[in-house]
Amino acid sequence: MTAIMFPGQGSQYKGMGKDLFRIFPKETKIASEILGYDIEDLCVNDPKKELGFTQFTQPALYVVNAFAYWHTVKNKPDYLLGHSLGEYNALLAAEAFDFETGLQLVKKRGELMAAANGGGMAAVVGITAEQLKKELVIGKHDKIDIANYNTPNQTVVAGPKVAIDRLVSDFDNKQIRIVPLFVSAPFHSTYMKPASIEFSEFLKGFYFNEIKIPVISNLTGKRYTNDSIIECLAGQIAGSVNWTDSIRFLMGKKVVEFQEIGSVILTKMVNEIKEKCEPIIEEEKELIVTEKIKKEALQIVDPKMELTEIDKGLKTFDGTKLGSVEFKMDHRVKYAYMSGGMYRGIASKELVISMAKAGMLAFFGTGGMNLNEINDNLQFIKSHLKNDENFGMNFLHNLTNPQMEMDTIELFMKNNISVIEAAAFMQITEALIYYRVSGLQEVGGKLIENHKIIAKVSRPEVAELFMKCPPEKLIRLLLDKGMITAQQAELSKQIPVSNDICVEADSGGHTDGGIAMVLFPAMVELRNRIQNEVKFSKKIRIGLAGGIGTPQAALCAFVMGADFITTGSINQCTVEAGTSEVVKDLLQEINVQDTEYAPAGDMFELGAKVQVMKKGVMFPARANKLYNLYQQYDGIDEIPEKIKIQLEKNYFKKSLIEVWNETKEYIISKGEMDLLTSSEKNPKVKLSLIFRWYFGYSTRSAFEGLTTEKMNFQIHTGPALGAFNQWVKGTSLEPWRNRHVDQIGIKIMNEAAIMLQEQLKSILN
Repeated sequence: MTAIMFPGQGSQYKGMGKDLFRIFPKETKIASEILGYDIEDLCVNDPKKELGFTQFTQPALYVVNAFAYWHTVKNKPDYLLGHSLGEYNALLAAEAFDFETGLQLVKKRGELMAAANGGGMAAVVGITAEQLKKELVIGKHDKIDIANYNTPNQTVVAGPKVAIDRLVSDFDNKQIRIVPLFVSAPFHSTYMKPASIEFSEFLKGFYFNEIKIPVISNLTGKRYTNDSIIECLAGQIAGSVNWTDSIRFLMGKKVVEFQEIGSVILTKMVNEIKEKCEPIIEEEKELIVTEKIKKEALQIVDPKMELTEIDKGLKTFDGTKLGSVEFKMDHRVKYAYMSGGMYRGIASKELVISMAKAGMLAFFGTGGMNLNEINDNLQFIKSHLKNDENFGMNFLHNLTNPQMEMDTIELFMKNNISVIEAAAFMQITEALIYYRVSGLQEVGGKLIENHKIIAKVSRPEVAELFMKCPPEKLIRLLLDKGMITAQQAELSKQIPVSNDICVEADSGGHTDGGIAMVLFPAMVELRNRIQNEVKFSKKIRIGLAGGIGTPQAALCAFVMGADFITTGSINQCTVEAGTSEVVKDLLQEINVQDTEYAPAGDMFELGAKVQVMKKGVMFPARANKLYNLYQQYDGIDEIPEKIKIQLEKNYFKKSLIEVWNETKEYIISKGEMDLLTSSEKNPKVKLSLIFRWYFGYSTRSAFEGLTTEKMNFQIHTGPALGAFNQWVKGTSLEPWRNRHVDQIGIKIMNEAAIMLQEQLKSILN
């Protein structure tokens, strides 16, 4: 049995990692970008004499330890552990997080610990920890904590500087060997509690993988569990390093070989512990549950959840436990819940910020916006969020203007957008593949996907395109253009276009009117077949959207096997939504039957449909009337005069000539002269353009809240909002002014979890 150990603070030296940085140039660059300084220069040259300062020491050791492990360790060990900071490298090696995540954690940890001051530490040598404790009581050194149990005869203490100075004087008089340490704060003591609490909150913004190799915790001296990472890492800052018991625990597990990475400090300690201490023998109790419970629960609940918690009804069973752990980890969120990118900024910058801060994924609604508008909103969002608060951008297929797609993607990449919501795609385009593949890299033999795509689909044939590898034709095209590297082209064979497929059933706006209970299982079977053929390293996740407006609907989705859920309609009737108050007043009154299908203005000629609100407005009836007229007549001049007058009076509120003149001006401003020429030659094209003006007009009227045009409001929404309105009727959430998008998401997830908990308890009983 073998254990690999990573040293912590105190093992740093100028010149460390000198031969490793050239072996890992990409990782070195990534580390420097995250830290904001040249990590290689710091470690090798230390030009500003900063390597000994905690905020620099900890990231430097983490990076060098990681490189040394990747370079030297060929065989998987049986156990991993690290001394204080070194524990982060142990967790990295166990794949609890990736290199970048670990560095972000260490960077924050170093900053918090460096900010602490007014204390000191000292090493006590030659007496046991028990003898030391007695001496502390005798000398009334009640402000001193034990920080490190390093070996049977070496213990480190911490406390206020005055208390440490007094202890040193006392022990010198008693001829007890004590060595003051050159530190600025009392690390691993109760005096670090504020830093520990702040770090705990910081850690909650991250999600961790299942630990692949057992890791021993400094805090407990025993194995980490998958659900104890935050508790142990935060507690470690203010808790003692139980190194002696950690080694004794491994001795009890028959570990005979201890290999240290990059130092010999820990090896010397281990040799002393092995010589003077007995192993700790402990029976590890395994949780035994019935196969029935496993099948009923573990497919729905976070695998980190202990099933005994269900039986006990503990409060920890909340909305964060639902859905895919990998989804939450990959997108750095707390909940397997996201809000879709409703067009024209209905999914507003304020909505995105609120969701991100609450640990949920949200997409800004870029549809109908130009690049400048998208960029302005993007910069606003970025300026109001921290690095660990993740968000995405909606990315709509542009069938007629592929350059607009590419320009938009380049804007996203320039701003380091890590995830996009691909919507309305019927085929895989060059811009999609450029975004996806240009974000691929290999770090320490592990594939890293920096650009993720969540594909919203409602048709299996489209879903299949996203579930397969990027098309070779587009890969070759991008490679020939020099837009991706040969390595990225090769790595693209290991991934699907999208790891997340959001199945969109009957929703607001553009919809194929799919039935969730029919569409979702079909997509899951398609996914299973493709994964069996291609054997991707990661499971393709399947989420569900459309019709989700209550906890019951959310729970149904998770019970069917959804890895995540997406809401839309319910979010536009919130304070943060980017539509008018007049529209929100109307939306809060609808019921499940108050929506209808109408022609889609952007695909009017094709007869595509959108789902819109019908209660209190005339838009659905009028839009359908226009489409019927379009099918019946070949030009505006063929339409009977009586109908034209009706259109001008009730629909357009201006003459058809004025409508056409405005339409022409718009076409010219867009530079679409071919379309203008076509309309002059073909009366049917001109007719469609005039009718399409109404759809833009009805949308603008709703966004601006023009009460005089309320009858013509075009409001995209689905029946999920009607269900939500019924759910909150008679509560504080009935008025939309009390509805906040983040609070709604958390409430739905938590109540769905409670419902599931009750069902599982009944099974157990």
